[in-house]
This record gives sequence, C-alpha cells and structure tokens, in this order.
Amino acid sequence: MINQQMYSYKTGIPQIDMATGGFEAGTNLLLLAPALSYAEQFAYTLTRPQAGEYAIMLSTNERASEVTDQFKNIGADKHFIGVIDAITKSSTPAVSDTERFMFVTNPTDLTGIGIKFSHMIETIFEGTFSGQESGLFPPPIRFCVNSVSTLLMYRKLEVLYQFLHVMTAKLKKVEGFGIYVLNSEAFDERTISLLKQLMTIVIEIKVERTDNYFRVMGIPGVNADWHKFTITNGQVILGL
Repeated sequence: MINQQMYSYKTGIPQIDMATGGFEAGTNLLLLAPALSYAEQFAYTLTRPQAGEYAIMLSTNERASEVTDQFKNIGADKHFIGVIDAITKSSTPAVSDTERFMFVTNPTDLTGIGIKFSHMIETIFEGTFSGQESGLFPPPIRFCVNSVSTLLMYRKLEVLYQFLHVMTAKLKKVEGFGIYVLNSEAFDERTISLLKQLMTIVIEIKVERTDNYFRVMGIPGVNADWHKFTITNGQVILGL
C-alpha cells in the first residue's frame, strides 16, 4: 500500500486548488448558503470522489438511489460512494443495509447515524467497500452531511453540536474531508457561530437577484472576496 503523507483533497475550483493545492486531510468545511441557491450542487461537487477516493453522503432529503443518481450525473463512480439514508426507512421499514447503502429510521437517530458511519469507514479501511481498491492508505474519504439544517429541525442545538463534534473529530482522525450544509437564513447567529467553531473552513454562498456568489473564509492565501459562479455538470464555473 502507498502511504499518503498529507493527502490533499482537490475541490475542482481553480481559485482554491491553485492557492492551496487542495484542502488538507482532516479539513471540516461548513457550506453556509440560503435556500434556492446552488448549495446542494456545490456540496455534491465538493463531495464527488476523485480517482482513488471514497465519498459518504448522509442524506436527510433524498433517498439513497437518488443520491447515487446525482453523483452519477456528475461523473462519479458509484462503487466508491456510500449513502447513509435517513428518510427511506420511515416509509419502507423492511429496507435492509448493503455494503454501500445504510438506513436509519429518521434524522433524529443520531446514534444510529454514528454507528452506520463508523461501520462504513471500517469497511473502507478494511479494503472491502468497492472491490476496486486503489491501495492508498489511509483511504481518502469525503463525507457530506446534507443537511445540518434538517438535523437541527429534529434535535436541539446542544445535542447536535455534540454529535457534530464527534463526527468532525472522526474525520480528522481518519484524515478525511467533511462538508456540512447549513441554511444561512433558517438559524440565528448564535447557532451559526457555534457550528463554525467545529469547522476549519467556511464557504458562504449568497444570491443577488438570480446570480449566485461564493466566498471562502479560513484559508491562508485565499482572499474572502465574493466570486460569481454557476455550476454545470458538477463543475463550478466562475463568471465575470
């Protein structure tokens, strides 16, 4: 196996990758965005696994099959994608876990989510997840919570903070890359500030008229200017 020293996670966004070489292993990123923005597409772009990487999506809004379809549409290999589905089991109680699809009863089951996440991580580390392992070790893993906003609708902030504290610590330990999507309009400043404390980097999205803009905070060498952008086929394209 190849021992990766300080693996870097490329974002596919030239302004970030050229300045940083990609995000360092162990990075946790808060994607702060309003409703009706490119937030979800942006999250999928950041989570999409590159060659030799894995991705795990905790989905509170879409079924596991819909998540893999989204990844497939932007060119990702489904063999390297795992989904923890927090919605299907409530309507289909008999649904059973597979190697890459795991189910919890609903988004309130943070304990169950944590157990499924740990199991999926172990399977990846054991080299039995995809059947097409690259030999990189530790295996590079991208993990996305889509979305923190939904979890906050079901659980108190203090409870969710402890859950995310554990998850972000696990991501650091396994040298992964975490992406956490939060609706910037739905919660007060105290909530947002508290969750920011768990993060290494914040990417904020805003919408003006029909245009989307993003800025990056927390990366030395990358300024916090707003950049107009669109997303096409999973690619973040900067506008003028």
